[in-house]
Amino acid sequence: MTNAAPPPKKSFTKVVIASLIGTTIEWYDFFLYGSAAALVFNKLFFPTADPLNGTLLAFTTYAIGFLARPLGGLVFGHFGDKLGRKKLLVLSLVLMGGATFAMGLLPTYAAIGVAAPLLLTLLRLIQGFALGGEWGGAVLIVSEHGSAERRGFWASWPQAGVPMGNLLATAVLAVLAAVQSDEAFLSWGWRVPFLLSGVLVLIGLWIRLSVAESPVFLEAQARIEAGKVKEKPPIVAVVRDHWREVLIAMGARMAENVSYYVITAFILVYITSELGMPRSAGLNAVLIASFVHLVTIPMWGALSDRIGRRTTYLIGTVGIGVWMFAFFALLDTKSFVPMTLAVTVGLFLHGAMYGPQAAFFSELFGTKVRYSGASIGYQLASIAAGAVAPLIATALLASYDSSFPIVLYVLGMCVLTVVAVVVAKETKGSSLNRADADQDAVRA
Repeated sequence: MTNAAPPPKKSFTKVVIASLIGTTIEWYDFFLYGSAAALVFNKLFFPTADPLNGTLLAFTTYAIGFLARPLGGLVFGHFGDKLGRKKLLVLSLVLMGGATFAMGLLPTYAAIGVAAPLLLTLLRLIQGFALGGEWGGAVLIVSEHGSAERRGFWASWPQAGVPMGNLLATAVLAVLAAVQSDEAFLSWGWRVPFLLSGVLVLIGLWIRLSVAESPVFLEAQARIEAGKVKEKPPIVAVVRDHWREVLIAMGARMAENVSYYVITAFILVYITSELGMPRSAGLNAVLIASFVHLVTIPMWGALSDRIGRRTTYLIGTVGIGVWMFAFFALLDTKSFVPMTLAVTVGLFLHGAMYGPQAAFFSELFGTKVRYSGASIGYQLASIAAGAVAPLIATALLASYDSSFPIVLYVLGMCVLTVVAVVVAKETKGSSLNRADADQDAVRA
């Protein structure tokens, strides 16, 4: 059995654009919270703590959003494997945008006391739940529409929505920081980016509702309806038959996820608390680096179509481990150009992991468990990796007053990722339909 015929070029382009824009909006919402946690939430929602402890508390609520992501991946994955990718992608966008818009209207601690951080935490949980279902659906609907030969390139475009969302969030915050005083920003300016999410969601829904369902999913569903194979609950099949692939996906994410949040979120804490620099310097450095990240992610995805997912992934993992030694040394110069170089090279190397990741994870699972398997592996790793990365980095800085323990922390995650990628099979060029046929034969 071969891959289903690819859709017309115009239709496929619409699928890619819809996934990219929708993912951009969702990650704009999610990253906006991380930047706000580093800059203002410690003052507005945790004002009774000293500055560093207030930041720790703000990052704790930031991490809580990650705890909801596996649950979101589980629920959205289950129904996405049973009902299709498109419906769940629309739902995730509505949930994420609604929670982010509500944050922009939220009273602060000064107005309603302890209820303010509690409501903030609840909205963060909704964000995490929605994002847990977003990633799997966005990358799968592109992977399952495209051809095997260029899957790495095309599936990397939803991945590019991550730096694009970060770019958008950071750009809005940077503009506000440039045109407003600190007092105005703390008073009302921080709300503007959150309220803007409402407009972005309407645009995203209009585009996302126009795309067709995945042809690979429809083909797999047709085999079940024809009685050729018996369908099992996706989560049961993942746990029983695909636990090894889930562990590989989790291990592959450790270095990628930890390094990303150290580079893009913790940097704001480090330069303001440790180096005494203005937040605008860090925001502008991340802004420039995110543009490079956006451009190079599809390049790394395309390279994985030529030299393999594993080889490309290992280039990024080893590279980021080595670069972390230079990363903090460049930040410590307190000069904008070296700081920007530190972030840019870091995100460039990160792209070597993130670019091929969508195709790599998609190719690990069969169609009727692909949404569940890829989402669970991806989101479970986010708890142990990205959720706690800024928190651990901040705690290490507070305990040792040095960046070296943070470097060792990232390096340890790189070792875990190298092991996971080395034990994985190369999936470049594999047929998603062939994987279904093989798994159907096993179940029969």
